[in-house]
Amino acid sequence: MSLAAANLVASVTCQGASFSMRTATDTRGAALWLKRLWPLLLLVALSAFVLAMGWQRYLTLEKLAENRETLGAFIRANMVFSLAAFIAIYAVTVALSVPGGAVLTIAGSLLFGWFVGGLASVVGATIGAVAVFLIAKSALGDVLAERAGPALSRFREGFQQDAFSYLLFLRLVPIFPFWIVNLAPGLLGVSFGTYLATTILGIIPGTFAYSLAGSGLDSVLEAQQAAHQSCLAKMGPGGQESCPYTLDPGALLTPELIVGLVALGLVALVPVGVKWFRRTSN
Repeated sequence: MSLAAANLVASVTCQGASFSMRTATDTRGAALWLKRLWPLLLLVALSAFVLAMGWQRYLTLEKLAENRETLGAFIRANMVFSLAAFIAIYAVTVALSVPGGAVLTIAGSLLFGWFVGGLASVVGATIGAVAVFLIAKSALGDVLAERAGPALSRFREGFQQDAFSYLLFLRLVPIFPFWIVNLAPGLLGVSFGTYLATTILGIIPGTFAYSLAGSGLDSVLEAQQAAHQSCLAKMGPGGQESCPYTLDPGALLTPELIVGLVALGLVALVPVGVKWFRRTSN
């Protein structure tokens, strides 16, 4: 073999080895990313599947009114199992960011009583929120911390310094969707203890407000269901659109309740304001 041919073979061999090493590295990198992201991808896929199947339509006051007596009888015969199932359904609903949390809170108060139902709603919502936080933190939290630019790094550090006050405010004041408040702290490096404490404390006022309001809706649901069925009987087949079930759980979020939650949220921000005042006065 000539010297030129030998050099060519050596060059091709080196390039092939380099390509193989890059391919192996890329494969390992892809495997690591898949290992890191699969819980988040699974959560998104399950959420999309539930919404595509339309299962969220069962989390309505109309369905609750239709099945209230059947559910009540089952619960009286299987209290412990029913309570555990309710908490599990609530947790899955929150984790998958499926609409219906308010209806579930009302259902809990009607089926278990305002206190037990309220506690069960808090436990279920907390479990679901913690699941989202842990998945987001493990999947993307460390990556964002490593690759964050100066501006994002400063924002993360500032948020973490007053994470308890900020998160408590976001929990108390219904400004952002619940799923965003569940997801963002995991991406911003908030500690698990701070997240858990603010989640429990922050959702208690709104949850028990809905639970207390829902406990008095029993007769309202009966009247609304009777009026709905009467309308359907008069309209005949195809009258569903002309006979809407008009009781909206959002109507329970009265201006007075909003003002009260905002006031609690502002109290949660007092430590942040005091710290800012001390910095500016020095």
